[in-house]
Amino acid sequence: MEKQQSAFKTALLGLQHLLAMYSGDILVPLLVGGALGFNAQQMAYLISADIFMCGIATLLQIKRTVWTGIGLPVVLGCAVEYVAPLQHIGKTLGYGYMYGSIIIAGIFIFLIAGTFAKLRRLFPTLVTGSLITLIGFTLIPVAFQNIGGGNVAAKTFGDSTNLLLGFSTALIIIVLNIWTHGFIQQIAILLGIIAGTILAIVLGQVGFSPVSQAHWFQLPQLFYFATPKFEWSSIVTMVLTALTCMIESTGVYFALSEVVGKELTERDLADGYRSEGIAAVLGGLFNTFPYSTFSQNVGIVQLSGIKTLRPVYYSAFFLLILGVIPKVGAIATLIPTAVLGGAMLVMFGMVGIQGIKMLSTVEMTTKNMLVMAISIGVGLGVSSQPTLFQYLPTTVQTVLSNGMVVGSMTAVILNLCLNGVDKATVAAE
Repeated sequence: MEKQQSAFKTALLGLQHLLAMYSGDILVPLLVGGALGFNAQQMAYLISADIFMCGIATLLQIKRTVWTGIGLPVVLGCAVEYVAPLQHIGKTLGYGYMYGSIIIAGIFIFLIAGTFAKLRRLFPTLVTGSLITLIGFTLIPVAFQNIGGGNVAAKTFGDSTNLLLGFSTALIIIVLNIWTHGFIQQIAILLGIIAGTILAIVLGQVGFSPVSQAHWFQLPQLFYFATPKFEWSSIVTMVLTALTCMIESTGVYFALSEVVGKELTERDLADGYRSEGIAAVLGGLFNTFPYSTFSQNVGIVQLSGIKTLRPVYYSAFFLLILGVIPKVGAIATLIPTAVLGGAMLVMFGMVGIQGIKMLSTVEMTTKNMLVMAISIGVGLGVSSQPTLFQYLPTTVQTVLSNGMVVGSMTAVILNLCLNGVDKATVAAE
């Protein structure tokens, strides 16, 4: 049994969760707002409101009710899969239709949650292990891109300073995990990020102007940018993207359930999906984004060994505070991308190894090895060459350009074809 942590230690663990997801979360408003031509004031609102809504979405997911909450240590944010559809809808149809499609997608997720949860029979250990392995390893290139500086087109991408910051951060986290014990080991990622940021300050790579320019207080507002409007093509696009993210969330749910030792039921999954659906509706109403489970936080749970919900509650409340006090939230934006990339390298690698650990319990028959090989291979291939399907319709690209989704669908279909319905689903009973 886990020893009860003090409030201070639990808060630090919560801060570790927050910093792990922070860059990935603010990336979405930066990309969408930038594409839509938001000015500095609009961008500041979008980032602050998004952070606040991440806190709300996380609380919806970790607090169990009759209808909502999977009750696993998860942190929610906007998935990058939504970026391209939101940019397209916002630029071609307008902000109102963008937010209207988010609301309808959230309602859709809520309504199909129970039916979608019944598909758990199609996710035995062979499939979930392959999917979790894929989640970890498809994100490794993202970690390396961040280690290089984030923007591949930038002149400074991959320069010696970025490489030093990124790999030094990863090395610090590894050293702390090997040669320390107890609480220090549990917050190794947080300490690595702090140490990497201090090194960046010493090297003159951190500017403090974002903090001085940020407001002291700002509350999210209903319909800040536009009143939601509805149009069928934008709704179809967003619903397809939502289905993609539901499949990805399923993999994260199973990964966390394996780490914390909790067997998921159909009700657990349905409650989890419904929470994401409500979060998306709120995102549309407050003119932010749809929200789903962040996979990088699985690595934190694995590395820290802390499997309770208390740190995530702290993380959610920190997000709420950062969302209404932009000046405080701006401090977290000072962390260099390369530093976060170094932390991601360790976290995503641990997620992939968790999947391999699950697959080690599967009987290594030729058929099972084919399922693993093809699904992981296809998923990694699509992730490395997302433009492979660029000549297909946009809605089809939305689904097929996501390596995790293509890989998981391949695993499910191959498992059913090679092992048959009875053998394919018996492990999920």
